[in-house]
Amino acid sequence: MERKSYPTDLTDMEWEILAPLIPPAKEGGHPPTTDMGEICNSIYYHLKTGCQWNMLPGDFPPRSTVYSYYRKWQGQGVWEKFNHTLGGQVRSELGKSTQPTALAADSQSVNTDQKKGMCMVLTDVKR
Repeated sequence: MERKSYPTDLTDMEWEILAPLIPPAKEGGHPPTTDMGEICNSIYYHLKTGCQWNMLPGDFPPRSTVYSYYRKWQGQGVWEKFNHTLGGQVRSELGKSTQPTALAADSQSVNTDQKKGMCMVLTDVKR
């Protein structure tokens, strides 16, 4: 039986891009029996809807399996690889460099050790 399609599901093209970034299974262990594309679809559903892990629809893989992969990939930096890769693809399609060349930050976004309202300026002062 085929599962229901969700708006958060990866397209075939997205999966083609992301599949090589998924770490291989450990050697010598039990071979994986869960479709990694379905794991990704489950995680994206969770992230987009904000549902609790135990509220994932029943047609996804078991929530304990999905959560286990989510945490493992989080520690391995897989999500950052996904974001950089897909972000680069989008920028490339827009005719831009795959890496941004500028950064904007405001005082609300930057943590400092200074008291509220004070700004630290670094200069090269000769005495």
